[in-house]
Amino acid sequence: MKTFKFQSFVLVLIAFILGFSEFLIVGILDDLGTQFNVPVATVGYLVTIFAMVYAVSTPLITIMIGKYNLFWDLMVMMAIFTFGNILSFVATNFVFLAISRVVTAMVAGVSISLGLTFAGYIAPMSKRGWLLSWVFSGFSIASVVGVPLGTWISTQFGWRISFLTVIVISIMTMGLVFFSLPRDFKQKESTISGQLALLKDHKIQVGMLLPMFNLAAIYVFYTYLRPIITNQLHFSVQMLTILLGVFGISNIIGNRVSGLISEGPGLRAMPFVYISQLILMALMPLVFHYSWLGAVLLFLVIFTMPLINSPIQLFFLSIAEKKYPQSIVLASSLNSIFSNFGIALGSATGGIIVSHLSLNGVGPGGAVYALVSLGLVLWLNHMTQKGLSSDQNSL
Repeated sequence: MKTFKFQSFVLVLIAFILGFSEFLIVGILDDLGTQFNVPVATVGYLVTIFAMVYAVSTPLITIMIGKYNLFWDLMVMMAIFTFGNILSFVATNFVFLAISRVVTAMVAGVSISLGLTFAGYIAPMSKRGWLLSWVFSGFSIASVVGVPLGTWISTQFGWRISFLTVIVISIMTMGLVFFSLPRDFKQKESTISGQLALLKDHKIQVGMLLPMFNLAAIYVFYTYLRPIITNQLHFSVQMLTILLGVFGISNIIGNRVSGLISEGPGLRAMPFVYISQLILMALMPLVFHYSWLGAVLLFLVIFTMPLINSPIQLFFLSIAEKKYPQSIVLASSLNSIFSNFGIALGSATGGIIVSHLSLNGVGPGGAVYALVSLGLVLWLNHMTQKGLSSDQNSL
């Protein structure tokens, strides 16, 4: 039991450092813009670039490495991830920084997919939802501790030291992975076409779009969270760090609730989540006139962001285990792949809105994607219920 708990901690730490590196840009947008003399909206596209590379490279690399030992796959991916952050640390111009983020993004998605695969491998069935929700919470903890810490370090010592912090924690994490996780883990061998068979499943096809539009809705405004807090809600730089921490706590609570949802109603609960999300985002232009009311609204919307994680992850894994055992790693990666397509879509949409309208438009923009999410989850629940009815009739 102690071994399982320590392995669980290591998997959460992997998610934490991946989240710290990915989300750090949100907290240091202004500092990077000043350093490289580029508009904040342009720096915001680093989020889009990272997410797009993450989403495109993850399935390709996942399929290529799926036949090898997954322990060594994870070690190699984490080493490249660390190297990418070293490149960010020494970046001399904005283009160099963008290239370094591409290197990091190429392996970040594969790393978390392997981490989630290990979670499914080491956890007893009764602990799966619990461990998956904690691994996803690693990203939330990065928001609570990593992003505010990185923002504070950036304002006090410079943004390069923020990346240096990521590098040090990455090296420590690799050491813990080396000494804790099982080294004999491989999935069922298959051809590339055999692994891709998973993507022909209609429920998988609809399910993949759900995390995409879920995060597209959030990242329309979340990419510009720092300017919203300081310019729109008129909080001080000191309050910025505190509020980022509070919003991170909201995200952690959401992840823990996500685990409970996965053990209970699952995806059947999500329509109520997206209706709430839609209403809250539509109210943003009105509520942003009041500092503390706006902060409460942001807290509530950010709470809804991770609620889909555990239910959709278990949904993908259950289908793969029953029908496509050769595609477990690919199934584990779907949530993170399409979440990052969503981050790219949302951050790009937010950039267009901020450039051509103002920060007031990001809420209604996100509400449109929340409406799409609502339609998708209703469709997926209908397909699942129809499948259950067919299975019962065939007995």
